[in-house]
Amino acid sequence: MWRRIHLVLILVRLYFALSPSYLHPDENFQGPEVIAGEVFSYPVHHTWEFTDKYPIRSTFPLWLIYGLPMIILRSIWVGVGKGEPSPAVVYWTLRVLMFTLSFVLEDWALEELIGTSWRRRRIALLLVASSYVTWTYQTHTFSNAIETLVVLWSLYLVMRIVADKQHSGSFACAVLAFILVTGIFNRITFPAYVIVPGLRLIPHFRRKPLAFASLVFFGSLTACTAVYFDTVFYHPEATFFDFLTSPVITPLNNVLYNVSRSNLQKHGLHPLYQHFLVNLPLLIGPAFLLLPCLIYNRLRSSGGDTASRIDSAFCGTLLLSIFPHQEARFLIPAVPLLLSSMRLPRRFRQAWIVVWIIFNVIMGMLMGVFHQGGVVPMQLHLGKQDGIQHAFWWKTYSPPIWLLNGKNEEIVTTDLMGIPGDEMLATLRGNTDCYRDDGVYLVAPGSATFLDPYINASNRSEISLEEKWRFNRHLNLDDLDFGEDGVWPTLARVLGRRGLVLWRVERRCEA
Repeated sequence: MWRRIHLVLILVRLYFALSPSYLHPDENFQGPEVIAGEVFSYPVHHTWEFTDKYPIRSTFPLWLIYGLPMIILRSIWVGVGKGEPSPAVVYWTLRVLMFTLSFVLEDWALEELIGTSWRRRRIALLLVASSYVTWTYQTHTFSNAIETLVVLWSLYLVMRIVADKQHSGSFACAVLAFILVTGIFNRITFPAYVIVPGLRLIPHFRRKPLAFASLVFFGSLTACTAVYFDTVFYHPEATFFDFLTSPVITPLNNVLYNVSRSNLQKHGLHPLYQHFLVNLPLLIGPAFLLLPCLIYNRLRSSGGDTASRIDSAFCGTLLLSIFPHQEARFLIPAVPLLLSSMRLPRRFRQAWIVVWIIFNVIMGMLMGVFHQGGVVPMQLHLGKQDGIQHAFWWKTYSPPIWLLNGKNEEIVTTDLMGIPGDEMLATLRGNTDCYRDDGVYLVAPGSATFLDPYINASNRSEISLEEKWRFNRHLNLDDLDFGEDGVWPTLARVLGRRGLVLWRVERRCEA
């Protein structure tokens, strides 16, 4: 029976992988957007992380995770005579890839970590597979999703090396070195999850110096390769001498950037308890109520693989809480570690399971289907249209430029973010001529009531908006203003008028 449930949950995961929700701009601008511009020569937008004098994002893991699949896809597409694959094909291929990595590598690593206990393995896999975090974040092109896989496999390799008392495990150490370095270049938060479980290797290295030598050698080799990739990417004219004398070490730049409070203030500061009391409950819902029992059992145990997962999750959360900028997605690696270590409550078990299902269904639909769900379909739609010269985006996440299907040179994209409505109208006026079809369009959520007086307006309004296309499965949660509008009016507006709308802009000057 449990296998059928697990199969259904895998299909649910695939459904959300193929749903165009948009959880955070980083899922595009810190991954596919960068590499798509290199493989397919799409005009793309590089964010400040890649354009700063001291860039903080490495391209080495991006080439491994996204670059190789893009190159293979391009070779297949060209080989069968179809030319360059469209951005839509590339986008959905990457989503299927992330689903496959989650389904194969995450579940496989958990099975190895949990051990031979059939009952614990069954409960652990079902809990992880039924989590909305697995359905959504793990199937999107997040560096955090890759970090989760790297953490799980690092813990497994540590467990395997420590358990083998007879052999040095030099090959396993070489693989571990590659994974550790890749994890660090992927996200500098990665060491927080593996530093405590990694201490178990010290006695092994004392007995088997060859294992430590293998770890150091292959780790250094991987690090040099990653630094070379980044140096060449950020300085295409660099020579081998430049690589030796002035290499681009992105993890170091990242650390130096994030230790500055003034830098983190630009992205938002949070209290120290944000991760433990806000983000963790948001990610695991009713499972948060089981944490006291989990901590109690950990304190009573002397160690083991379950303890290693718990230590990894809590140590990672604790260390990341030191930094004042705390987003919920930073704790994604902790979710499978905690869920795979939990036991269902003995009392009120059925009630807990019902609440768990309801929580994940609601959060899954919200984050996996509706959250900024119209941005990607809208951008793909714009790439198929003729006559659009300038597209202004207002009150949405930044649109991925590479999805315009090569029309980046024809369509100018301006992200107005959440500027006040009056400033937005002034910008439209400054880019639209009187009574002329300039190909100026506005993309904004239907919940933006500020636009109501200008929709199909009479001649008394200088700006008139004509609806051209709409994608209904879109919610703009950043538009919630309970303090000014009240709870129910706000929910009625955001939920009742959901959707992302494309308007053609017309200017009437005598008005």
